[in-house]
Amino acid sequence: MKAIICEQFAPLENLKYTDVPDPIAGAGDVIIDIKAAGVNFPDGLLVQGLYQVKPPLPFIPGMEFSGVVIEQGAGASHLPNGTRVLGLSTGTGAFAERIACNPNTLVPIPDAMPHTDAANLLCAHGTAHHALKQRGQLQAGETLLVLGAAGGTGIAAVQIGKAMGARVIAACSTEEKLAIAKQNGADELINYSETELKTALKELTNGKGVDVVYDPVGGDAFDVCSRAMARNGRLLVIGFASGTIPKLPINLTLVKEYSVVGVYWGSFTQHEPAVFADNMKELMGWYSQGKIRLVTDSEFPLSETSAALAKVMNRDVKGKLVLIP
Repeated sequence: MKAIICEQFAPLENLKYTDVPDPIAGAGDVIIDIKAAGVNFPDGLLVQGLYQVKPPLPFIPGMEFSGVVIEQGAGASHLPNGTRVLGLSTGTGAFAERIACNPNTLVPIPDAMPHTDAANLLCAHGTAHHALKQRGQLQAGETLLVLGAAGGTGIAAVQIGKAMGARVIAACSTEEKLAIAKQNGADELINYSETELKTALKELTNGKGVDVVYDPVGGDAFDVCSRAMARNGRLLVIGFASGTIPKLPINLTLVKEYSVVGVYWGSFTQHEPAVFADNMKELMGWYSQGKIRLVTDSEFPLSETSAALAKVMNRDVKGKLVLIP
C-alpha cells in the first residue's frame, strides 16, 4: 500500500510517499480501508520533532481518519466488513491507504455522513468540546472569546460554544476570516489586526472581562487575554499556532482571581475513555441536529501531504484540510 513515511525529524518536504507492507490484523484488531484523513497542526509539529512526544523512527504520521472495515483479526467480530467508521490512532498511522487498529477506538458513522466530515470531526471538535465542557466548564449565558476563530479548532469552538448557550466573541486577523466565524455562529467579531484587542474586549464586556478564553494561538494575544479576564474566568491553553509560547505574569491570576487551564485532548482520550465516549455521543448528536458542521477548506491527494501540512503550519487554512488516499 501507499503511505507517507517520516524517516527522521526534519522539514516537511522530507516526508516520503512510498510503498510499505499492508498492515496485518492482530488478535482483536480490524483493518480499515482509509477514505480520508484529517490534517492537524500537531501532525506538522510531530514530523519535525517539535511535538510533546516523539514516536520511534520511522513512522507513518496522521492521527484521525475515516474509512471502511475490510478485515478482522481473531476475536474482532462486532464490526463486520463494510462498516463505515471514524477513528483516532495513537498519533501515527493515518496518512496511509490502510490502518490496523483496535475496534474500541472506532466510532460507526451514518451512511449520510461524508468521509471528509468524519475524518475531520475528532481532533478539532473533540478538542474544543473537551476544552469547553470539562476543562472550561462553560455555562449558558457566559462570554466565550475564541482566538484563531477561522481555523479548524477555532470554528469548532465557536460552534460548540453556541451549542452550549454562550455569547461567542470571535477574534481573527482578517475580515475574510471573521466572515467565516460569523457564518459559524459568532455573535461578536474582532479584527485584531485593525483594532486593539484589549480595548475591544473591554467594550464588548462592559469592563467585566471575558468568562472563558479559548486560545490555540498563544503569543501576544495570550498576553492581552491574561489582562482581560473576568473574575472566576478560565483561560484555556490549547496550543501555540503563532509559534510563540507566552509567559504568564502569575500575579494577574491572584489579583483578578481567574484560572489558567491546560487542555491536552490526546491525554484526555487515554485517561478518561468513558467520558470521551460520552463526548462523542453528544458531538454526533449535535452533528445530526445541524448544531455543528465540518468546514473543509480543501482536499489533497495523499501524495501531497507535505504541501497540506505546510498550508496548516502557515495558518493559511479556513476550517480543516483532508487527505484522500
